[in-house]
Amino acid sequence: MFENGMLNLTNWTANVVMPTLAGLLFAAAVYHFSKAQPYSHLAWGGLASLMCSGLLRLLEGFAQQAQASDPDRCWIALLGLVNWIANVILPLYGTIQVTIAVLHFGGILERATIGAAWARNALAAMMCFGLSGLLRLAEFWIQNGTAGVR
Repeated sequence: MFENGMLNLTNWTANVVMPTLAGLLFAAAVYHFSKAQPYSHLAWGGLASLMCSGLLRLLEGFAQQAQASDPDRCWIALLGLVNWIANVILPLYGTIQVTIAVLHFGGILERATIGAAWARNALAAMMCFGLSGLLRLAEFWIQNGTAGVR
């Protein structure tokens, strides 16, 4: 059936292909960063690739909160979106802003610049190790599925 084929293609693309592409884009961004080349487009591409799976699941969750024949289905989906933004995104953004304020108050952001070679190399090394660990963790989750969940 065509509908099932499109659903499977969408799920495969969003849940398998895009996270794999995100790993490659993040690795390329770290490499470009370590060579003092433009890297932000690769990092944003990796983030956008990771968001595909999450956005697909988010839209499915918003759409499935009401029956297909319910006239308030669109309103319920929008209400879920507003609740998600207010209860997840805004507190996360507030935490980031508090962290930046503490760093500014401590003078850390004024003393160290990423343009300095030693800072760029140290940060690139930390990103390499961190990205490697995250990719290994993702591989573990993919290989074991829900077998490790109790």
